[in-house]
Amino acid sequence: MCGIAGLMRREGQPPDPAVLARLAGALAHRGPDGSGTHIEADTGLVQTRLAIIDLATGDQPFYGPGRLALVANGEVYNYQALREALGPERFRTRSDCEPPLALYADEGEAGLDRLRGMYALALHDAARGRLLLARDPFGIKPLYYAEGAHGLAFASEPQALIDAGLASRTLISEKAVELLQLQFTTGRQTIYRDICRVLPGETLVAQGGRIVSRRRRPALPAGAPEPWDEAEALSRLEQALRESVRLHLQSDVGYGLFLSGGIDSSLLLALMAAESGRPVQAYTAGFPGTGVHDERAQAAAFAAECGAVHREVTFGEADFWTLLPQAAAALDDPAADYATLPTFKLASVAAQEQKVVLSGEGGDELFAGYGRYRKALRPWWRGGRALRSRGALDRSGVLRLADGSWRTGVGEAEAAALAGNAGRSRLQVAQAADCADWLPNDLLIKLDRCLMAHGLEGRTPYLDPQVAGVAFRLPDGLKVRGRTGKWLQRKLLQQYFPRFDAFAPKRGFTVPVAEWIRARDPVLASLVASQPGIAELCHPGKVQAVFAAGGKHAGQAAWSLLFYALWHHIHALGRAPGPTPEETLGQR
Repeated sequence: MCGIAGLMRREGQPPDPAVLARLAGALAHRGPDGSGTHIEADTGLVQTRLAIIDLATGDQPFYGPGRLALVANGEVYNYQALREALGPERFRTRSDCEPPLALYADEGEAGLDRLRGMYALALHDAARGRLLLARDPFGIKPLYYAEGAHGLAFASEPQALIDAGLASRTLISEKAVELLQLQFTTGRQTIYRDICRVLPGETLVAQGGRIVSRRRRPALPAGAPEPWDEAEALSRLEQALRESVRLHLQSDVGYGLFLSGGIDSSLLLALMAAESGRPVQAYTAGFPGTGVHDERAQAAAFAAECGAVHREVTFGEADFWTLLPQAAAALDDPAADYATLPTFKLASVAAQEQKVVLSGEGGDELFAGYGRYRKALRPWWRGGRALRSRGALDRSGVLRLADGSWRTGVGEAEAAALAGNAGRSRLQVAQAADCADWLPNDLLIKLDRCLMAHGLEGRTPYLDPQVAGVAFRLPDGLKVRGRTGKWLQRKLLQQYFPRFDAFAPKRGFTVPVAEWIRARDPVLASLVASQPGIAELCHPGKVQAVFAAGGKHAGQAAWSLLFYALWHHIHALGRAPGPTPEETLGQR
């Protein structure tokens, strides 16, 4: 796990080492264990390293035959099999990230399709004057780029491109509205005018500082659900998950698990205990003294059943107000997901004891755990509706631009999920749309930034091509049955924990943001309404009305406005976060 960045110049001159140093400095938090630089011809690469595998000889850049150089962020889980297939004598290190050089040397960019893992990489082919940027199919690891007069610049985080003077802080208003309504932004274009995402599964090829080709590797299999019966499907699923967990446990350092007490992380706990041969270190967040569901007791029961070492991390109102400015600062590509805050605190605690944690991201998307999937399956006359048909601010009347254009990206993702896949069920289309945008641009950004802010690597065993090959192709009835989602996953959990009710209703992960914000309404509402980023997009008087209103929807709207006000103050105006939201927003 690392930070990577670089620049390919248009005029053919080598990049300025000072610019590369600024890129590396901006990514130092992602890789506290070392750094490396490569400059040849018109291209420069930098990497900051968090050492996980091959602690002794795994420093980057890596070099290959024919003047190849590589920097990578992530983990290649099938690296041992690739080394054997490609010839162990070809490798200079034991690093999991060296095989892409040999794959490219033998097969070109198509060879990167053989990688199994989470990765964002940059490969410089100096002999051919080419720079490749590639990202794993689910988009677990981030990668951004900016094209301009300077050429093509890239980095693991947008703030590195801005800090290095390779992109501006200028925002796109329509994207800001999309963020307020959806809690994340969709597609290739980020909220910054000058910065784009390398899409999940995409490989870009650049020459002379310009992108000349793109190709994309899908995360999900094509076609309709398979006609598996329950027994066959359960066997396939268990085999795929056990293998994925086994691969995700490869590490030369210690590892733990974020355990919520829900289906996804509890099943990972059982599989980790079965595969690791030692007690699992599990971390659970709880919200004492609030009105939301607290999963600590359930998580502790699962942990005890597996012999895990369980650590409870309480998250209270004081944590919310203290950590909110820090989390907003870490989320340079914004995701207004309030689960960010307990994740941020969990990461700070786990990082004191571990370098790696496993997490259950992807379980809801692959096994159809969200209620919105059940709504997508119903006809309109039974309450069915399109995915994400309502925005967080729809009922408030607060937005100046309220024409529904914020949903354009969601519609494009739905259309892409169906294109060329006529056999897919309505459920599969909804799942695929979420995997294209919601998963990489909300959940995985949250996980990446919260963990990397503390030098901690996050691994997601559900987001594996072999697991997806089974889970996504399950018959709809083995995903959703009546009002219950994740049907087959629950059956597997029941096998590992027969004393627990695997079919209990899903409670979800909720943070009591509404009650905490309501307690500080008068001062906070006025500060939020007066922020230039909010004033540009919203009617200030209605902003204060949102904070004064009660109820779930008003609470969600108030959170969305508060997060954006803080995010805009830090990232668009370039101000430092203060110790509290009030002190941050009060800066002038």
